[in-house]
Amino acid sequence: MSDMQKTLKSEITLSGIGLHTGKKVNLTMKPAKENTGFVFVRTDLEGHPQVEADVNYVTTTERGTTLEKLGVRIHTCEHLLAALVGCDIDNALLEMDSAEPPIMDGSSKFFVEAIEKAGIEEQSVAREYLVVKEVLNYVDPSSGSEITIIPSDTYEVTTMVDFGTKVLGTQNATMKDISEFKEEIASARTFSFLHELEMLLDAGLIKGGDISNAIVYVDKELTAETAEKLKKAFGKDDVAIRPNGILDNLTLNYPNEAARHKLLDVIGDLALTGVKLKGKVIATKPGHFVNTQFAKKLNRQWKLQKRKNVPDFDLSKPPVFDINGIMKLLPHRPPFLLVDKILELSDSHVVGLKNVSMNEPFFVGHFPKEPVMPGVLQIEAMAQTGGILVLANVPDPENYSTYFVKIDNVKFKRKVIPGDTLIFKIELMEPIRRGIVHMQGYGYVGDSVAVEAELMAQVAKNKTE
Repeated sequence: MSDMQKTLKSEITLSGIGLHTGKKVNLTMKPAKENTGFVFVRTDLEGHPQVEADVNYVTTTERGTTLEKLGVRIHTCEHLLAALVGCDIDNALLEMDSAEPPIMDGSSKFFVEAIEKAGIEEQSVAREYLVVKEVLNYVDPSSGSEITIIPSDTYEVTTMVDFGTKVLGTQNATMKDISEFKEEIASARTFSFLHELEMLLDAGLIKGGDISNAIVYVDKELTAETAEKLKKAFGKDDVAIRPNGILDNLTLNYPNEAARHKLLDVIGDLALTGVKLKGKVIATKPGHFVNTQFAKKLNRQWKLQKRKNVPDFDLSKPPVFDINGIMKLLPHRPPFLLVDKILELSDSHVVGLKNVSMNEPFFVGHFPKEPVMPGVLQIEAMAQTGGILVLANVPDPENYSTYFVKIDNVKFKRKVIPGDTLIFKIELMEPIRRGIVHMQGYGYVGDSVAVEAELMAQVAKNKTE
């Protein structure tokens, strides 16, 4: 899959009934610009208020996930969000003239079909990921529900459900890659047990239900009184139990449809994290509460990652330039050559690496009993990395050098000691003009920023003898 953000190619409208509100609703999905994310727009309210698909707006998780911002609510958002994620969409405006998307058949199938009909368009900004590097989990002791994410190169989800009933016991479902969503997960419909359905009907909490948009597992005797209640609620002349223990008028799409739908719910709820995920999710007895609590944890992790601005690099990949390639570009030589590898290089950024060893000559005199890399040399190493960015785009780099003009906003945030790997990321702050280069640089050790600075340098042709 492409690593550029995607949106809809054109807008498309679906109409239906909200499951819990029972109100008619028109949903129009529209393209959105880069970095918008998923945004609900209530067109039935004055000013068309917006509610972002953000886990921090979750208010209730009973029978679905509800968002609320400044008194504006969006009910049961998870099936629509799952479809958008499953279709590899990053940005969309979701206009609704009611508080709840249409339930359709209780799955994501019709949303996926609509998205494909509208078309998908690649955008010009690269997408970002929350790359999971360590195991994270959330446990709800009251329900025994648990959700965990472990490192993986793709977004995988496994759900394990156990309802403790004869009619629907233990089920598992797995999605190895988000590309499987359309064929394997999207058509898995929502479900309920008969005893739950009866309580919801009595409480007036399921006004848009229909036997065609929810699987009903019969876990109690279907009395004449209950049958009458169901016939009235769903407008049916008769209701009966199939041999597999579900109410009639509906055939299962998969033997483990309940587990697949729970997997669908996990994807929809975790969409509220606000960023694409790279990790394997393992959800045991998942539900909207545990899903959204975990999404909050992932959202905090993402914000921390963004604040640290720590890039994700594969240090095992072959470098763009090794030390020999670097010496063809830079005039520096040991012991004052302070860059060992160039990992990434484009017209606007460069990433370099410095392995800090005890053999560095400056450790002999700089706190020899408590060796620390001098801050000025960290800045010098950063500048040399920035020099690669400039000189790699010059046809005869051996005839040019870069010289400091100004250094601003320097911050040293942690010690750099022997054994550390110091990674520098340098980005142009504006295009190079008249040989003046304005750059923002960061140096990282592990997942921490060690040094940062704003650098200005001048590219000058070497004097010839």
